[in-house]
Amino acid sequence: MKFGIIGLGRFGYQLALSLAEQGCEVLAIDKDEDLVDSISDKVTQAICLDVEEEETLVSIGFNDVDTAIVATGEAFAQSVFITALLKKHLEIPRVIARATNHMHENILKLVGADKVVVLERDMGIKLAHKLSIPIIDLVHVTNSFTVTQIKAPEKFVGKKIDSLKLIKNYHVSCIAVKKGDEPILVGPDYVILERDILLIAGDKKDIHALVRI
Repeated sequence: MKFGIIGLGRFGYQLALSLAEQGCEVLAIDKDEDLVDSISDKVTQAICLDVEEEETLVSIGFNDVDTAIVATGEAFAQSVFITALLKKHLEIPRVIARATNHMHENILKLVGADKVVVLERDMGIKLAHKLSIPIIDLVHVTNSFTVTQIKAPEKFVGKKIDSLKLIKNYHVSCIAVKKGDEPILVGPDYVILERDILLIAGDKKDIHALVRI
């Protein structure tokens, strides 16, 4: 998958690095030459450019990206203009934009952004979620179905998985147990240990209910 990132502030820079580290093709753009130089050897391509026209983006192949991220959130008017340009003119399949407030978010959606990130708000919600629910990791398979790693609840310790009747009682399934860094498939006769990390699959609300028992 090919990603295009416009704006190499703290958010855009780290996003570009993380995507590249995961093996993604990343085209990074910023008008600051020093920022571009510092990331050029870490991403697929880094270009010093002040994005203003459709033809300029097409000339560097930006119209070929699968997902574009507009990370120039502080520049309100510029981020709105670039988002509209990418979605309406270049017809990028997926455009994600950074907003600084609720009004900015609404305008970005109106001009075509497929997803808008409000960093301070979203990070606050994410932190509150982690603090209130003892879930180690959460992977969303769909909007509601998740695969989650949780510490074995105290009442599960010393019991066989089959005896817990997870599907009947909690509407979830234990698909593996994590030992160290590796998940291990276990059968219904496996006895849960105190330090076990359980990989649980199910609806998000059911998993949240499980970890609160």
